[in-house]
Amino acid sequence: MHKKRELIETGPFYHGTKADLKIGDLLEPGYSSNYGKRKKANYVYLTGTLDAAVWGAELAVGDGPGRIYCVEPTGTFENDPNLTDKKFPGNPTRSYRTQHPLRVIGEVPEWEGHSPETLQKMRDHLDELKRLGIEAIND
Repeated sequence: MHKKRELIETGPFYHGTKADLKIGDLLEPGYSSNYGKRKKANYVYLTGTLDAAVWGAELAVGDGPGRIYCVEPTGTFENDPNLTDKKFPGNPTRSYRTQHPLRVIGEVPEWEGHSPETLQKMRDHLDELKRLGIEAIND
């Protein structure tokens, strides 16, 4: 069990997606995950680094362009166990998850994506995890 904390850091926070959102919109758990078998997500994810948000925007399911939003959590959040513990001790990616909504407070209009080769390597890696039946921690 991962202990939730009231304040891990103060932000700014980002969320990468392909959803077309507006300032004031809420991102909430309960929608299909962008990854794996697309199970109903029990969490919504945020990060304190623009690079992690870029990955989210580039790898999200959908046909639209990747977008990165500035978000503020409306409740407690915790380290994302999919990217911490044994994978990245100390959470250098500053990746978090919450069961509370995230409020969109802005958008990052210009950002640089990864090279096509780097992006393909990540997609290949995610495909291999899917093939092996390794799913994101969703509980």
